Amino acid sequence: MIGWLECGSGASGDMLLGALVDAGVPLDLIADAVRRVAPEPVTLRADRVVRASIAATKVRVEAAPSHHHRTWRDLRAILDAAPGLPGGGQARRTFRLLVEAEAGVHGIDPDEVHLHEVGALDAIADIDGVGAGLAHLNLDSLVVSPVALGGGSVRAAHGRLAVPGP
Repeated sequence: MIGWLECGSGASGDMLLGALVDAGVPLDLIADAVRRVAPEPVTLRADRVVRASIAATKVRVEAAPSHHHRTWRDLRAILDAAPGLPGGGQARRTFRLLVEAEAGVHGIDPDEVHLHEVGALDAIADIDGVGAGLAHLNLDSLVVSPVALGGGSVRAAHGRLAVPGP
């Protein structure tokens, strides 16, 4: 089976989780994978939404605010402590690519990168949950349309940044 992600409206973690639930992945399977890896309590809630007359599922990641600024070393330890996660290898590869990109932007070693927003609980849930959902679908391949990048700016841990980011 071939999966298709239409990302003309962007590609947030909530959107990807919702698309996986709409594709038949049980929310409980995703929530279980997230619970097994999240270092603090995280809850997933699925709601039906309508946007521009199109119905979809929106998965909301609910977690208490976390003030931990995790490093790649921290995330590796979290993922390594939860062996056998469905899609766990994909989550690790995704975080590694994000860390390498962040290290390149800041001109530092990947192990020195502090993942502010990306190290937050909702990002851990999004990335691990999507990995588990994709593993459950057991796709032969996944085709992704170009991602709409947006414009303007966003306030982040490093101050105001352009969208898309560096």
